[in-house]
Amino acid sequence: MKKLINDPQSVVAESVEGFGAAHADLVQVHADPLFITRRDAPVQGKVGLVSGGGSGHEPLHAGFVGRGMLDAAVPGAVFTSPTPDQIIPATLAVDGGAGVLHIVKNYTGDVLNFETAAEMAQAEGVDIRSVLVNDDVAVEDSLYTAGRRGVGGTVLVERIAGAAAERGDSLDAVAEIAQRVNDNVRSMGVALSACTVPHAGVPSFDLTDEEIEIGIGIHGEPGRHRIAMENADGITDRLLEPILADLGASASDRVLLFVNGMGGTPASELYIVYRRARQVLEDRGLAVERSLVGNYITALEMQGASISLLKLDDDMVELWDSPVWTPALRWGV
Repeated sequence: MKKLINDPQSVVAESVEGFGAAHADLVQVHADPLFITRRDAPVQGKVGLVSGGGSGHEPLHAGFVGRGMLDAAVPGAVFTSPTPDQIIPATLAVDGGAGVLHIVKNYTGDVLNFETAAEMAQAEGVDIRSVLVNDDVAVEDSLYTAGRRGVGGTVLVERIAGAAAERGDSLDAVAEIAQRVNDNVRSMGVALSACTVPHAGVPSFDLTDEEIEIGIGIHGEPGRHRIAMENADGITDRLLEPILADLGASASDRVLLFVNGMGGTPASELYIVYRRARQVLEDRGLAVERSLVGNYITALEMQGASISLLKLDDDMVELWDSPVWTPALRWGV
């Protein structure tokens, strides 16, 4: 294993320390327990947004802390859920009096720990709502979860709900738009190679040079099937067809197309995937009105990509286009 680390046990702490120093104008790192908030938190009168999960998916979630997205992010150990002891103070720190929305990816540990933290924060007088992200069409149950996994759609939920909160929407309204985004987004991914968790020291699964895993999870969980390597257009079609079928997308639908890298795939290859996906969508009469391409929810250094497709409405488009200023996503400011 070759990684730019000092000690496998200190990867998260040292990475977050560096992240906080690099973006000190936008975020504040709280070390014990570990969580990250907006530099100006709490914003009085605004709904606070908190998300989190295991580290190793950067820039998710800390990279999306800032204006127009999250108020706080809570990082666990690599591929390990954060604890209630982290989530509770993060929630309290961003409560500006309008309540707090928890955005939770559907993994068993995340769900249980955010539920516990929500109960404790409510006992402290904070009004809490929670939205569960479960956009992965690849499998119903996996190593880390019961039901569908939360993957690329998480970025879109955080962005659009964060924009609604920044606009001044009520807690119930922010929760409603977050749920609406989740209900209208579907995702699926592929792995060309495995990732190596620092404290494990070995790849999380085995793939030969001739194999790929269709429907992989963001922790390396098994997908739908393992097949021989094929060209980018063929792989893109294999990801997009189940998404379209599950979403019930049809001609005249307005969509946001998000092609995400798993951490080890160059941008040039992601744009080849985007090119094919857009061709397929437009050939079917769908209008690709907004796009996002890049490494936004990763699995360490895994080679691969995911496609997310969101059916849009006017309110989602307005919120997507509104100003956002975070370490990893920024426009309009």
